Amino acid sequence: QTVLQGIILLPLRAICIAFLLLLAWLFASIATFRHPGKGSVPLKGWRRRMIQTTLSCLTRTLFFVMGFQVKVKGKIASLQEAPIFVAAPHSSFFDAIICAPTGMPSVVSRAENLSTPVFGTILSSLQPVSVSRQDPDSRKNTVTEITKRALSRGQWPQVI
Repeated sequence: QTVLQGIILLPLRAICIAFLLLLAWLFASIATFRHPGKGSVPLKGWRRRMIQTTLSCLTRTLFFVMGFQVKVKGKIASLQEAPIFVAAPHSSFFDAIICAPTGMPSVVSRAENLSTPVFGTILSSLQPVSVSRQDPDSRKNTVTEITKRALSRGQWPQVI
């Protein structure tokens, strides 16, 4: 019975995951298409609402298809209350689980992740703070960028 379920559920889940990722890529591409100042100017208006609503919903659905259910206990802090979220250990794809219920905040990510074919576009739509491992000033630049976004009084999304 377990083998039979694996034979049926595994391809079905893989197809659903691929479809949801391509749909997320499409919405991320639309939201960032012809956006002036990629990464240096915050997304506003319909672009930000599209990222917050559609990508959040698609991410929740994606994790549900993979077998994860996210339940939030308590109240999620607003942008004014907490411009910066902290997630630990910040080393796996489980960090993305936090993004869906919190409204798709900006993330701190390696600069190389932005060049990944599908995930790079989705990540770019979240307006990440990119960290370059080759740049010796990258750590200082990252702290400066996070501080700038935290003090922007709501112009930038929360940073995780």
